Amino acid sequence: MKVFVKSFGCSTNLADGEVLAGCLAEAGYQIVNSDSEADILIYNTCAVKGPTENRMIEILRRVPTRKKLIVAGCLPLINFERLCKEVRFDGAVGPAAGDIIVNVVERVLNDEKIVTLKGAVNSKPNLSLPRILSNPVVGIIPINYGCLGSCAYCCVVFARGHLRSYGIQEIVERMKKDLAMGVKEFWLTSQDTACYGRDIGTNLGELLWALCAIEGDFRIRVGMMTPNVALDILENLTHAFKSDKIFKFVHLPVQSGDNKILKNMRRFYSVADFKKIVDTFRKNFPELTLATDVICGFPGEDEEAFEKTLQLIREVKPDIVNVSKFFARPGTVAAKMSDTVPASEIKCRSAMASELAKAIALERNKRWVGWVGEVLIDEIGKAFGSWVGRNFAYKPIVVKSEDNLFGKAVKAKVVNAFSTHLEAEKLG
Repeated sequence: MKVFVKSFGCSTNLADGEVLAGCLAEAGYQIVNSDSEADILIYNTCAVKGPTENRMIEILRRVPTRKKLIVAGCLPLINFERLCKEVRFDGAVGPAAGDIIVNVVERVLNDEKIVTLKGAVNSKPNLSLPRILSNPVVGIIPINYGCLGSCAYCCVVFARGHLRSYGIQEIVERMKKDLAMGVKEFWLTSQDTACYGRDIGTNLGELLWALCAIEGDFRIRVGMMTPNVALDILENLTHAFKSDKIFKFVHLPVQSGDNKILKNMRRFYSVADFKKIVDTFRKNFPELTLATDVICGFPGEDEEAFEKTLQLIREVKPDIVNVSKFFARPGTVAAKMSDTVPASEIKCRSAMASELAKAIALERNKRWVGWVGEVLIDEIGKAFGSWVGRNFAYKPIVVKSEDNLFGKAVKAKVVNAFSTHLEAEKLG
């Protein structure tokens, strides 16, 4: 039987999808690259935001009735009621299903309707399970599932649960296995990498040291870190980041520039805490790439609070700002808040924040024009003869060449800058 697996959303979900495909391939199923040629479709869904959920529902509704459909990932746990009401499906499993998917597929093909959601928020599939990498150059490693937060707006905790960390040795062995497969770039991912190890007596800094001690030519991208948790291990973190094997890239979501809004969001840090972490990293790594997130229109956000967010962006000048409009998610604390901001105002604020972020991103990227150094090519570009790679600061750099550069480290010179990427000429 032919199976099509498609994952949406965060890098953890992408990693989960690679395992679903790998387990099914090992069980004898043929994994295909298009839904049209498949007998059974597995959509590994995301539902972190309202528009994302709407998009997922629309995709699922378009699946032809002659094909079997299994809905995996976060959507079945975040809004199962809507899924049942609006989508015809044959099976549903939660995120990080691992090898359970094989039994689910078998039963669905026997015309059973299977819903396996119980225990999903506590699942932690073995890191040695087979995988089919979506990108042979990139190894995505979930270092933990769940988090320690209780953010007022977040529905992901309903799907991913609370903190469950893998042991350092498990992650080391997984990285060694991926290196043997030819992987050169690793993404350490989770809902919050900063809280890694708190449940097993270790921390992210210790993990990074263990991984950087592995022999081989590779680079590590550390995923999103919640500021208050990162602050607790800041010295350990910055020390570990000094390794040449770690991209000088930090994703630190601030969400708001107003302390009152942060408190209402149940984000347990202040604006000053956020700036302290940024200042510490930039002092140690002047060419650091800083990514952050902001939410526009959280309940209670007046014009003054929003202006503080804009001022923070102007002051800190992040390289990347992921701007989101607030959408109340089912079952969250924020969904019950009454001091809501009109949708038209949220749209306006989001546009203002995005425009500011874009201008600052261009300003930051222009500093790289003239830079010469090594670029690891990890993507095939959209245009013919173009390749996309990353330098030591994880800056996306487009290199044009008629040669096949995929998976290679090339020397390049940056010749142009845009708000989203750099352009470079290959040298030699």
